[in-house]
Amino acid sequence: MNQQAIIVATVVVLVLAGGIVLGYLFARRRRTKMLRERFGPEYERVVQREGDVRRGEGILEFRQKQREKLEIRPLPEAERQQFADRWTSVQSLFVDDPNAAVTQADRLLIEVMQARGYPTGDFEQRASDISVDHPVLVENYRVAHDIALRHDKGAANTEDLRRAMIHYRALFEDLLQSSIAERKAIG
Repeated sequence: MNQQAIIVATVVVLVLAGGIVLGYLFARRRRTKMLRERFGPEYERVVQREGDVRRGEGILEFRQKQREKLEIRPLPEAERQQFADRWTSVQSLFVDDPNAAVTQADRLLIEVMQARGYPTGDFEQRASDISVDHPVLVENYRVAHDIALRHDKGAANTEDLRRAMIHYRALFEDLLQSSIAERKAIG
């Protein structure tokens, strides 16, 4: 091979390698942008917790794939109304018995999640599954659940319990409203 052919081959290899690197960087940027848009504040929470963007993004992508396997369904109107009525009762209970109201709110939220098709095993799994469809409100769920746990240990005051109810209500209402939107989209 002559020197000119070696130079041309080297330039071709460098251009191809540069294209591959640029393609990789573009794909990573696009992935990050998509995940940030999809998960909102949950993106930052997971990446910070993992201490590594790639690992955090891998977890979020895994959540999406797991969520795609679930059969999340809208609630029939009658069932949705029953849940709404039960929430009103739980909320009314807060005046007389904030402790019981928070406990019942937590249980009712789990029932709604289960009725919609979300797995309801341990809390972390519930929060992960919910984060795909409700990324902004999942933090509310975490805060409310944390308050409920502190309440069980006698470390939450009435103001904490009130905040828990507000956070539970936000996710509860979103689950019911998204059920209505999904039902309308279906037919």
